[in-house]
Amino acid sequence: MRNRGTDNKKKPEFSRSVDRYFYELDNTYAQGNYAVYAIFLFLSFFGVMGLIWMIPFPQLDFLMKMNAQNFLNWGSFFIAIVIYCYLKLAPTLSYAVLFTIGIQSYFIVQLEYVERDGGPSVILICSILAIIGLIGLYFNSKRAKKADATFLNLLTVGPVWLWSKVFDKLGWKY
Repeated sequence: MRNRGTDNKKKPEFSRSVDRYFYELDNTYAQGNYAVYAIFLFLSFFGVMGLIWMIPFPQLDFLMKMNAQNFLNWGSFFIAIVIYCYLKLAPTLSYAVLFTIGIQSYFIVQLEYVERDGGPSVILICSILAIIGLIGLYFNSKRAKKADATFLNLLTVGPVWLWSKVFDKLGWKY
C-alpha cells in the first residue's frame, strides 16, 4: 500500500550530491536501527575488503628491491578507490571511513598471521563475514520502504552515511 500524500511532495534541491544520497537513505531506512545497519555494513565491507586483499598480487622486481612487496596488494587499490570516491562526496567523512578501514586492515593482517600459524584461511573467514553482512543488510533493508531502489546505495554510500549520523550526534560539520 502506498503512502498517501508523500507521492506529491517534491524532493528538495541539494547543493551536494552526498546530501541527495543521504536524503534518500534517510527516507528509506529511517525506521531502522542504525546500529544494526552499522554492524552488517562493517561485516560486509570487512569481508569484501579481506577477499580483495587476498587476491594474489604480482611480485614486481622494483617492489622486491625496495622490500615493499608486502605493503602493496589489490586491497590497497580497493582502499584508494573507495577513499577517493568518498573524498569526492564528503571529505571529512572520508577520513572517518579511512580510520575505519585502517582498523579493518589491521584485523585482516592479524587473520593472515592466524592462517600462517595453522588457523582457518582468511578467504574462508572473510567469505563467511561478507555473506553474513550482505544477507543481514538485505533482510533488514527489505523491511524498509522502497528498499530495492536504494539497496545498492546502502552498500556503496552506507559507510559515509552512517558516519554522518555519528557526526550529527557530535554536532560536527561534514
